[in-house]
Amino acid sequence: MTIALHLQKVFQRIDDSVNLSNNNSHPVTLLAVSKTHKINKIREAFEAGQRDFGESYIQEAVEKIIALSDLDICWYFIGPIQSNKTQKIAKYFDWTLSVDRLKIAKRLSAQRPESKRPLNICLQVNISEEDSKSGVLPTDLLELVEQIDQLPRLKLRGLMCIPAKTDDVKQQAQAFHQMQKLFTLLKSQYPDLDTLSMGMSADFDAAIAQGSTMIRVGTDIFGKRN
Repeated sequence: MTIALHLQKVFQRIDDSVNLSNNNSHPVTLLAVSKTHKINKIREAFEAGQRDFGESYIQEAVEKIIALSDLDICWYFIGPIQSNKTQKIAKYFDWTLSVDRLKIAKRLSAQRPESKRPLNICLQVNISEEDSKSGVLPTDLLELVEQIDQLPRLKLRGLMCIPAKTDDVKQQAQAFHQMQKLFTLLKSQYPDLDTLSMGMSADFDAAIAQGSTMIRVGTDIFGKRN
């Protein structure tokens, strides 16, 4: 099956999930997770209408961004961010979804070129409070938002999460509902926030039902990773 047909199936599933949801009247952005996949697959997805692509490995991503500079792609960095990655993220990407501490946000702000628009960021929330996961804890989120909101060259757009993996639909819904409540609370104080990124191939139906505005899908578009 071609990437175009894979995308068509994913978009149909998104539409079905939105139509079944009582909580989500917002458009849902599909972020195609292209990490480890070759440049020709990204071109094929672009030709089929996909514009938003997510990468996690900085050197691989930069090579792709340069090679595909002829295409009007919106690039997202979605992996964990160490200090030695911030300069390239600030230089090459349009978004990053995985900011989880002030030190990283300060570096991204300082290193964002003046010639570019402010870097769109989402804060990654460790909603399941797993020791093995990156992300700010829910109890520390408001303080971090207040600090990051003061930084130049960054535009805070919203929140992202990767809940504990489970096939239990009720548990999926519970984690996403907690995120939706956090997002609603923040929007009451920061009304410009517009992005709640949650849900991947296995659980994005539950995420959309709880108000997700951006889902992240890789394998269902590109096939298994290399």
